[in-house]
Amino acid sequence: MQNNFNNNFNNNFPSKDGLKTTTIMRSTTSNWFECKVRYEKVMEDGLQKKVTEQYVVDALSFSEAEQRIIEEMSAYISGEFEVTDVKKAQYKEVFFSDAANDDRYYKAKLMFITIDEKTDKEKRSAVTYLVQAATLDGAVKNINEVMDGTMIDYEKSNIAETKVMDVFEYAQDKSADLMARMAEELKDRSKTVEEIADKYVKTATPELRQQLIDKLTAMCENGEIPQK
Repeated sequence: MQNNFNNNFNNNFPSKDGLKTTTIMRSTTSNWFECKVRYEKVMEDGLQKKVTEQYVVDALSFSEAEQRIIEEMSAYISGEFEVTDVKKAQYKEVFFSDAANDDRYYKAKLMFITIDEKTDKEKRSAVTYLVQAATLDGAVKNINEVMDGTMIDYEKSNIAETKVMDVFEYAQDKSADLMARMAEELKDRSKTVEEIADKYVKTATPELRQQLIDKLTAMCENGEIPQK
């Protein structure tokens, strides 16, 4: 399941009239998938044109990601559409902004700098993030606002605008419902935890499958899932 870190960061930017407005930044860590959707879109001139747009969803598996993007896009597209591609995103964390004009997404590669205690030499590790902002400068400011609140030394290696149109986060009620259904099946202990996990998340990554198994096992052991 996803891990939400609803950390809020205040980011003060001057508005057009010179007054400062407060932007709230929020970071969410999850299992993200990039999906491409092809459909006929009505353009500004009133004509219809076949377009392919990219969206991001969080899900446990490729099949769930495809199902989720179909559900999300069905609310916006009245005609037929096709999911042409689903792939695992390079990033695990997304920096969200609540500013109304922050309607673009930028991929940022940061280099984390640490010192090896044994050799006393500098070590660098690359981490990629998806950042919501209106401009490239805005993306830089939003990154600074989030990262400056940590104790991590870092450098910005690369920041580039993506073609991502929107990011759909996993609804908490859906996540809870999935866990409730798995917990109910485990009550009679007729199936193993592994069998239940494989039934509901057949194509999950090995890491996510193991996380789910560990969570369900712990729930059984501490009595959260009582035996019938």
